[in-house]
Amino acid sequence: MEMHSTSVMTLAIDCGGLFIKGSVLDSAGTLHAQPVAVPTPYPLSPTHLIETIDGISKGLPNFDRLTVGMPGMLRHGVVVHTPHYINAKGPRTRIEPELEKQWKGFDIQRAFAEHFKKPAIVLNDAEVHGAGVINGSGLEVVITLGTGLGFSMFDGGKLAPHFEMSMAPVRRNTTYDTWVGETELRRLGDLFWSRRIRLMVEDLRKVFHWDRLYIGGGNSRRIRTEVLQVLGDDVVIVSNTAGILGGVKAWSLEQI
Repeated sequence: MEMHSTSVMTLAIDCGGLFIKGSVLDSAGTLHAQPVAVPTPYPLSPTHLIETIDGISKGLPNFDRLTVGMPGMLRHGVVVHTPHYINAKGPRTRIEPELEKQWKGFDIQRAFAEHFKKPAIVLNDAEVHGAGVINGSGLEVVITLGTGLGFSMFDGGKLAPHFEMSMAPVRRNTTYDTWVGETELRRLGDLFWSRRIRLMVEDLRKVFHWDRLYIGGGNSRRIRTEVLQVLGDDVVIVSNTAGILGGVKAWSLEQI
């Protein structure tokens, strides 16, 4: 899928539960405009998401292709499940059955390509984030902390099939997505929430035995220093800008 011309410009879009942001990068990963961010509009149908990103693109330089990272499980650009966007008024609000119906099985990658008349890749947002930070050696796991929990995994630089770690139960009736999500961060405060991050890392290390864990997303900066110091040498905190910077490298990703 990679395009080799050094002049190829990529519109990279990072879709979150609260904000959608994007910028245009060249093949070297250099930003050609400051990222533009807008609040995620709700209710959010597939058509509304495309229109929102179209609006963002109009304030940015011209581009040749686009990469979109969005929450949920996608297979070959087709939505299997997406959280947040099926909710009537945003994360943690009631599920709207009509939105759920519109999103399930929707070929969002094809829709973007047809709308913009340009090549498009749509991946889980943590997968795009990972493309921007991995070094391509060993088993590398990427966790993003934002509205909820994002997860991706790479082996030897190749993208592993996606699964929704966020939906795994951490205790009865509570998933990781809720346990370390934005709502709990606000309720607990940085210190107690950071302790949950430490417990999560300790638990998941036993499951994956990764060579390197990258923690990114907008809330990664809220992890307290005293917790960061005990997470381990195999854990690296990375900038949330990786969600956009990975938009270029996503085009050269191989999948397992």
